Amino acid sequence: MGRSDQAGKPVRYFRMHHHQQQQHGRRSCCHGLKLWRIVWSIQVLLAMLVVTVMATSLVRLYFMGFFGKDHAHFFNRPWSTLGGDTQHIDRQGMVVGSPQLDSLVSSVSSLQGKVGKAMESIQESMTTGQGEKSPEWQEQSRLLLDVAVALDQAKSLLMQLKITGCVQQSTAASKVQDNKTSNLESSSFGVEEINKYLLPREHRLEPGKKNFMGGNATFPSVGLACATSMKAELEQYMDYDVGDYCPDDWTLGQKLLVHGCDPLPRRRCLARAPQLYQKPLAANESLWRIPDSRNVRWNNYKCKNFECLAGNKPKNGTSNSSSSKGFYKCSECFDLLGYEKSRWVTVNLSTSTAADFRISDVLALKPAGEIRIGVDFSVGTGTFAARMKEHNVTIISATLNLGAPFNEMIALRGLVPLYLSVNQRLPFFDNTLDILHTTLFLDGWIDHILLDYILFDWDRVLRPGGLLWIDRFFCPKQDIDDYLYFFLQLHYKKHLWVVTPKLDKDGKELFFSAVLEKPPRPF
Repeated sequence: MGRSDQAGKPVRYFRMHHHQQQQHGRRSCCHGLKLWRIVWSIQVLLAMLVVTVMATSLVRLYFMGFFGKDHAHFFNRPWSTLGGDTQHIDRQGMVVGSPQLDSLVSSVSSLQGKVGKAMESIQESMTTGQGEKSPEWQEQSRLLLDVAVALDQAKSLLMQLKITGCVQQSTAASKVQDNKTSNLESSSFGVEEINKYLLPREHRLEPGKKNFMGGNATFPSVGLACATSMKAELEQYMDYDVGDYCPDDWTLGQKLLVHGCDPLPRRRCLARAPQLYQKPLAANESLWRIPDSRNVRWNNYKCKNFECLAGNKPKNGTSNSSSSKGFYKCSECFDLLGYEKSRWVTVNLSTSTAADFRISDVLALKPAGEIRIGVDFSVGTGTFAARMKEHNVTIISATLNLGAPFNEMIALRGLVPLYLSVNQRLPFFDNTLDILHTTLFLDGWIDHILLDYILFDWDRVLRPGGLLWIDRFFCPKQDIDDYLYFFLQLHYKKHLWVVTPKLDKDGKELFFSAVLEKPPRPF
């Protein structure tokens, strides 16, 4: 009996061990089969979703006439004529409707939840050692991860489309079509992007409610010349790929500004930057140092670095101030350590007998600390603002890039540039500025009526007691009385007033400089 028992123990032990292996194999097989069914089900659902979206899009496009004879004009149709719920055709031709889009986002979110649970199950199995590490198992895990990544990307694109798809209430269509406040019709341009920009955009609020600005819609604006004399140039300016890099066409934009297409429309593209942009100098170092030339795009300038702009050495018997630099207004303004260093600090007797005023003398006209903020509407590199900063006065420098990177230079010096043309109303509220300075801008070229509009606009932004500093206005001698009339009609108090010959013109032209104070107007 003892031997038989001893002989039977190995047999029973082998049978029990074999039975346990069979049960473990069945559990692993069932677990792998269950996981495969989950992955297969997700793939089927995803495929069905793609087919449904494609079929729905094709049907909607068919009923809107995309496959008809007028499909060439499909994308130029106003979105308010599509019928049904307010929809929008984006730049790729996809129909965006609020209910359908919300349903699609919900479906993708649901699939993301199922995929997440399946991935958690895989991770748990791998952690506990219950899952097989066969090539098939690893392939299924990678496939599930790819599905999760694809769903995440699809969700991001759908949310972006939902935000930027112009989904509005159906009542907005008739309001946009009936709106007569704009002088420009939405279909007056050949480029679709400018037509989209000019459409009034109703706010996403409940009917009858207004936003914090007191309106229920936003009305984009462009200058009058954009629709008349500069229409072709504006269409060229707005012909770009949405979301891509903007064309390197800032010179075209400035041409539009100068010729009355001001303000310019916004664009939905990425502004180009210098390829090797360097960190700007610190504020305590940047005012009087030549900036790094790598921080400017030079392809539209004659000079290709700041050293060329700052240089004044004679070249072939001619000055380097205009012909070799590509501009003549303020040709020495980039010479920070030479010509610019003494401006408004000492009186320059080489160009006039007494047309230059010092900043210290002008600020002494008012109690200390009363002049705090102002604007310099000139052609320059920000030296006036730099000198005023030394007296704790904040100045915004308004100018254009007329042949040189004036705005970039001002910013790289740690000052505030304002890219503004003479055509535009100053973007400041009434009676807010302490001082307004101008030089190398108002000359004898300007039309009398235009000068009148400009001076009254400057009067608007100056506060009572504010100073208007006219710095070296010049014109032909026979025209000086006509121009002085427009300054006198404001009835400002004269602190400083000088009319003197311009020495480089043998008395044929005159300088006019003045510091005037705006009177109080209680009524």
